Amino acid sequence: MKRSLEGFQDAFVDALYGGESADIQSLTRQPGFAVYRNTVLKGATDALVANFPTLERLVGTEWLRSAAAIHARLLPPSDARLLHYGADFPDFLDGFEHAQDMPYLGDVARLDLLWTQVHCAVEEPEIELSLLARLCATELASLRLIPRASACWIWLPNCPAYTLWHLSREQLPLPDDLDWQGEGALLTRQNGRVCWQAASAADCAFLDACAAQLPLDQAIDKAVAIEPTLNLEHSLIRLVRAGAFTASNPSGLS
Repeated sequence: MKRSLEGFQDAFVDALYGGESADIQSLTRQPGFAVYRNTVLKGATDALVANFPTLERLVGTEWLRSAAAIHARLLPPSDARLLHYGADFPDFLDGFEHAQDMPYLGDVARLDLLWTQVHCAVEEPEIELSLLARLCATELASLRLIPRASACWIWLPNCPAYTLWHLSREQLPLPDDLDWQGEGALLTRQNGRVCWQAASAADCAFLDACAAQLPLDQAIDKAVAIEPTLNLEHSLIRLVRAGAFTASNPSGLS
């Protein structure tokens, strides 16, 4: 039975990453195919290393290249834009046998992914604090703050991944005695530059609620449920100044 073009392409890609198909053995046994396979695998590995620079600083190039090559064979790129390759890499690291003594690697990788997401996001205007200051209490309560596409946040409850990430990213020394507790991060883009800051669990709950388009009073309730002593005014001002919200929102601020 003649193999379809689509079937041949699938078998060819599978063979590139180590799979075998009797139907195309005449091709895969040619010396040139091995060269091509190595080139493709190297490209995928190079992309992963480039997309996770903080991991590289923490574990070294050799270790990361070895892990990336294994991951590339298991989950090759599905998008020609290799800048976006590696969405499954944090989960891979969580279960990777040789990373069990470094359980923070998956979360550090998640922060590298957020950096790329923020870096590539579409540009949107930021909301100004002066606009909020003009609203009365009733208007504020019903306001829906919409996070910008270039604002990403994450709460990582199992380890101080943000401390490890931002110190490594900024090439600062790691502390000898690290407080092993959960941390969060907010990444935004301002004036073309990706910025980052620590975010509490309450911050992340508030941002999650805003992303779900809940009105401000309900979003505040979500945050206060996690941190009853939260300084609401301070938190809101800090998030707005960080560029977390866009001026385009259902409340029609102008």
